[in-house]
Amino acid sequence: MPPKKKGEAEEKPPVLIGRVGTNLKCGIVGLPNVGKSTFFNVLTKSQASAENFPFCTIDPNESRVPVPDERYDFLCNFFKPASKVPAFLNVVDIAGLVKGASEGQGLGNAFLSHIRACDALFYMARVFEDEDVTHVEGDVDPVRDLDIIMEELRLKDEDYILKQLESLEKLAVRGNDKKKKPEYDFFCKLKRLLVEEKKHLRKAAVYDAKEIEYINQHFFLTLKPMIYLINLSEKDFIRKKNKWLVKIKEWVDANDPGASVIPFSGSLELKLMDMSPEERETYEKENKITSMLSKIILTGYSALQLMYYFTAGEDEVKAWNIQVSSVLWPITWVTLR
Repeated sequence: MPPKKKGEAEEKPPVLIGRVGTNLKCGIVGLPNVGKSTFFNVLTKSQASAENFPFCTIDPNESRVPVPDERYDFLCNFFKPASKVPAFLNVVDIAGLVKGASEGQGLGNAFLSHIRACDALFYMARVFEDEDVTHVEGDVDPVRDLDIIMEELRLKDEDYILKQLESLEKLAVRGNDKKKKPEYDFFCKLKRLLVEEKKHLRKAAVYDAKEIEYINQHFFLTLKPMIYLINLSEKDFIRKKNKWLVKIKEWVDANDPGASVIPFSGSLELKLMDMSPEERETYEKENKITSMLSKIILTGYSALQLMYYFTAGEDEVKAWNIQVSSVLWPITWVTLR
């Protein structure tokens, strides 16, 4: 890289919002009975409880899911190493939230604390109809469900910010602590966005480096990157049609512009998992479909602001997780993944 000319401003690396590290987690959230545990079971090939009643998942199930990569497969086939270590996505299955969770309804406080411990979120939207799987709100309406969950997350952040403001006001205003005044002013900004304008912090504003430093001292629920998974019936996924798809996309564009929306079918993925490779290939060709799991895993991994590089040899082929950071700046996702 050529030296900077005199007076030329040095390009600074981006300041990341979120925890620093590589042991980051992606949680699965949504109302009860929308397919979260079934999706988790397929994703991790585990057997977490997937019963038809609210709160069948109380303690969050957690698993490490290998990140699919053809280059890793090539290296393993080429070197035939004694040890193989792929990149992993840590996934957490969190129990279903209900209306009033921010006030403790349905074990809400415990579940919200599980969400707080995650770094990105898969939101599971149910659009499939099934008389054998009850809906906690009585009928299937994914747009209403989105409003319920997002409002519960906002209310929990609102409660937290108001408490923090009360403490900061004692120091910065009444105590005339000049060092705390910038942080107090920033929390006043967050209050305006979250409480008065009813916005989620993730898309409500652009934050400068100092504000991000304040943000990273806390774990705001509405700042976590969100990936929207649309759980269709097998029939609707194959025909690529459902009356709710456009409405959900419109909701996301209005409330979380730029976020990923991925239609898939939990029941179909479960069916594919039980097939032999030959049966699966035939079924996918006949129905002109493909599993969405790889896309979901890669999107979740990217949302955690992670990348990886390989070391390879006869002893070991290993993918090393690293976080996009000032150390790697300006290396891009194309160079290392």
